[in-house]
Formats: sequence, C-alpha cells, structure tokens
Amino acid sequence: MLIDWFTVVAQTLNFLILVWVMKRYLYQPVLRAIDAREKRIAAQIADADSREAAAVREKEEFQRKNAEFDQQRAGMLDKAAEDAKAERRRLIEEARQAADALSVRRDELLRSEAKNLHDSIVRRTQEEVFAIARKTLMDLAGVSLETRVAEVFASRLRAMDDAVRGSLAKALKNSAEPALIRSAFELPPVQRGILQQAVNEAFTDGIPLKFETAPGMVSGIELRAGGQKVAWSIAGYLDSLERGVGELLANATPAGKADEASPA
Repeated sequence: MLIDWFTVVAQTLNFLILVWVMKRYLYQPVLRAIDAREKRIAAQIADADSREAAAVREKEEFQRKNAEFDQQRAGMLDKAAEDAKAERRRLIEEARQAADALSVRRDELLRSEAKNLHDSIVRRTQEEVFAIARKTLMDLAGVSLETRVAEVFASRLRAMDDAVRGSLAKALKNSAEPALIRSAFELPPVQRGILQQAVNEAFTDGIPLKFETAPGMVSGIELRAGGQKVAWSIAGYLDSLERGVGELLANATPAGKADEASPA
C-alpha cells in the first residue's frame, strides 16, 4: 500500500487548523464560560454564606432582643404590681383619712349642736330669770330690776375694802379721761345720779362719769378707770344654775353616752 504523503500532510494540516480553530473559537469560550460559571457559582455560594451569616446574626439579634423584651416585660409587670399595691395602699389611706375626717366633722357638729343647745338654754334661762326678777321686784317693791341693780352696785362701791378703794382712787386721780360706767341696759337719769353719788361718797366729789351700754353684760354694772375695774352682775348667781343645766344635759343626752361608749 502506497502512502499519499500529500494527503497525510493535508489531513495533518487540516487537523492542526481544526484544533487551532476549536481551541480559539470553541474551547477558549467554553473555558471562559466555565470559569465565569464557576466564579458565578462561587459568588453565589459566597453570597449564600454571607446571607446565612447575616441570617444567623439576625437570629441571634432577635433572640437577644427577645430576651431583653422578656426581661423588660417581667420588670414592667413587677413594677405594675408594685404600683398597684402602692395605689391600693394610697386609696386605703385616703379612705381612712376621709373616714377619720368625717368622724371628726361629725363629732364637731355634735359638739357644736350641743353647745348651741346649751347656750340657747342658758340664754333662755337668763331671760326667764331676769323676767321673773323684774316682775317680782315690780310686784313686791314697785321697783325695776335696773333700779335694784344700780342700787346694789352703789352699795358695793361704798362697801369696798381699803386696798381696792385705794387702787381705784389712784387710777381715778391719774386718769385724764372720765371714769367709765358700763351697764347691760340704758341707765335712767335717776340711776345715774345714784351711781354718781356713790362714786362721790366712795372716793371724792367732782369725778366725771361717762355712761355706756354693753348688751353683752349679764344684767350688771362695772366701773373702769386707768386700767382698773370694779364690777357686779347677776351672772355670778347664775353660774351654779348653768353648771347644773350643763350636767343635766350631759347626763341626759343619749348621743353623748353613745359616743362615750363607742370604741375609738
């Protein structure tokens, strides 16, 4: 068999050209494509790793925040419970104080009502006693209560002990103002004359007197001069009556006994 060297050389040249063409236009692009794909896959794997790491970090952050939230929630629940207890104690204390204030107010009202009743009874008793005294004096002696009071006070001025007389005389002498005679009622001219005469006899003539009405006095008369005072009134005779009425009211008031018996 004869070898056709031209054919062999031509085929070898064609093979080399084919290899070069395949390497240049097929193998290199395939390699580049494979490299690009490998790089892309590597990038995707790296991105996936990065995403996984980020997911892990987010999970850990979520768990951390969840733990912090649980702690905060527990703290808030504890604080809410403490606040609720404190508010309960405050409301109970306010209710107790309100009850105590109401009790004190009730006691004050009861005492005020009792005092008003006592004062009303005392005033009514005084009015009745004065009315009876006036009527008795008018019926028995033909004189008014005011006249008799002025006469009694004049007698008291004349019967003063030396110490009181000396002190009042000194005050009358050193006073630049007229001596003041205060009475619970308007003194008629006759009673004023009686008192002027009593002052003259007890001290000395020429002592000027100024008369003044003081409704708050209990049917009495007083003489004032230079800070000194001598007085007489029916009020002293009513003290025992007032004390007796007060004791009677205290013993006969069911509310007062109930308050005393009730526990504090």
